[in-house]
Parts: sequence; structure tokens; C-alpha cells
Amino acid sequence: GYDFLVLSDHNHVTIFKYGKGRRKFKSPLLIPGEEVSARIMKGTVPIHLGAIGISRVVEPVHADSIVKTIQANVNAIIDAGGIASLNHPNFHWAFDHHAIKNIVGATMMEVFNGHPGTNNAGGPGSYSTEEIWDGVLSAGRPIFGAAVDDSHHYHDYSVNMSNPGRGWIVVRSQKLTQNAIVDALSTGDFYSSTGVTLKRLDATQESISIEIENYHNNVYKNVFETRFIGHNGVTLATSNSMTPVYRIRGNERYVRATITSSNFMKAWTQPVFVRNPSD
Repeated sequence: GYDFLVLSDHNHVTIFKYGKGRRKFKSPLLIPGEEVSARIMKGTVPIHLGAIGISRVVEPVHADSIVKTIQANVNAIIDAGGIASLNHPNFHWAFDHHAIKNIVGATMMEVFNGHPGTNNAGGPGSYSTEEIWDGVLSAGRPIFGAAVDDSHHYHDYSVNMSNPGRGWIVVRSQKLTQNAIVDALSTGDFYSSTGVTLKRLDATQESISIEIENYHNNVYKNVFETRFIGHNGVTLATSNSMTPVYRIRGNERYVRATITSSNFMKAWTQPVFVRNPSD
């Protein structure tokens, strides 16, 4: 069901040549990518970044600190013509918002990763990936939340394996081309999901308006809760409507939404940074 796909092997760029004039296959569109993978502090801290839309392989930079390593690899990805995503911050509990808020130029961070070792929910003394995201946003750093499957296993399926189809993004784009998709990602014109589908999403400085799709037409009686979230991760409002709306007051600093279904599938909208009327 994918319209486009980025295959991002560790420190290996995957570039597809479709032949002259047209792609050999109609779908999915295959966008070049790489998982730039560094390991620092005597190999104890993995620093992995998604490089999307790059034109060449990006060799990982191993610096002497977490921030310096992330920043150097973000810079290298941008220099290779791509956009940078900060992958699974809780993998080996590598880094959190205290590091990310010092990074310039990263476009996305993973708010959900389908690999069983990525600790999305956090743990004792450690933040969840959503809390990390809110920590970055609350520091005034605009960054978009991505959901990915991080698949490694394609023949055997188990909760303990890293299988495809557990997380993805839905992009608003008029064209199915690499430039159009990467441009939409770079501006946050997408939402992320583990199974919740949005039929409509309108986000402006005045309001965030959502229409949620119920695949089962109430056969299974699924219900949904939408939480509108602002500065420091504070819940601004909740709704059980299939068409939730949040009207921006002007003092929120930013507003985003998390939609959770009763079968615990989720979707995340991108933050709207609220402009101060005096700006």
C-alpha cells in the first residue's frame, strides 16, 4: 500500500536507476536514502540519522560528544542534498531533547519507531519519544515527528522482530515525485501513523481541524481520543469526536495533536507554531 518508500541501510545509499524516460514500476516511488550510523563513547552510544533524498553516500562522522556527532552528521546529510531525521533517540537510550535542542538543521525526529528495541514509551528516569519531541518543541526548535517501521525482517513475523508496516507517514503532495515528496517533508506537510487514518487535516494559525476515518464503519465499535498538546507537553483539550477542532487562542506557543484509537493505534499531526500578534 505504499506510494513511496525510502530504503535506508546502515551507511549504504540505495539509489535506483529506472532506465530512460520513465520508471519501470508505477509504485512505489523509491527515494534514495541511508541510515547514517555512528557510534561514540567507546561504542556505547549509537547515533543514527535518516538521510532522505541524498545524491551520494554520507560517511558517518564520529565526534567526541553526542551533540557534536549529531550536528556533524546533519551537516553532512544536508551537504549531500538530503534532509535529516534523528532516528530512534531511545535506542540504547542514546539521547533526548537536552541534546536535540542544540542541533540546527534537522528536519524530523522519530516519534515512533517499529523496531522492538527502540523504547518509544520511555522508562524509569527516561523520557518517551513524545516527551522528547515536546521538549524540543518547547525549546523553540521546530522539528517534525515521523513514524517509521525500521524493518529488518521480511520472512518471519513476530513481536520480537523488526517487521514492515508498523509505522509510516502520509504526505500531502500534488505529485508523486521525489522532489515533491521531499519538499512536503521539509515543510511538515504530512502526518505520522501506526494505523489511524485522517481523511482531512487543516492546520492554520487560527485552528487545527481533523476528520478521522473509521475503517470498520463501527462494526468493531472503535472510538478515538484526540489530544491537542502545547508547550511543555501540556494537554490543551481532548475530544472523542470524529471531527475534532482546536481553535488557537494565541498564547499556546505551539499546538499539535495525537489521535489514539481504542485499539491503541495512533496518528500524530505536526506542530503549528503560534505567532504572537506583536510579531
